[in-house]
Amino acid sequence: MLVLWAAVFILMVIIEAATVGLATCWFALGALAAFITALFNVPVVAQIIVFFAVSLLLLIFTRPIAKKVLAVKFNATNFDRCIGKIAIAEERIDNIAGTGIIKIDGVEWTARSDDEKITIEKGAHVRIVGIEGVKVHVQKVDGES
Repeated sequence: MLVLWAAVFILMVIIEAATVGLATCWFALGALAAFITALFNVPVVAQIIVFFAVSLLLLIFTRPIAKKVLAVKFNATNFDRCIGKIAIAEERIDNIAGTGIIKIDGVEWTARSDDEKITIEKGAHVRIVGIEGVKVHVQKVDGES
């Protein structure tokens, strides 16, 4: 049984190393606990119980903590702060033609209308509603030209 638990431990560590998320580390530690019990000639049924109990307890109690610690944090870029601001269309915004430039804070950006059916004429005021890659999505501000 020592060889079996060592093999399970090594396999789980390899799988954990090959995956991005926390997938099998709990079971690797369960296999390590079962390996230790096998060193003391504990019956096989007890080793299996130790494996599952340790794995399950670690999974239940440490996974939520580990997910919080390892969570990817979103860092806003400077341009994310422009969402909601009003800009001026420097070029006609036409999604079908693939044209459109806005200017905000002195910087020009490629723009697309948030509504595929609406074209926005040059000089119109638009509100920035989102960012997709290097393009901003805008909506025409009603009542302004």
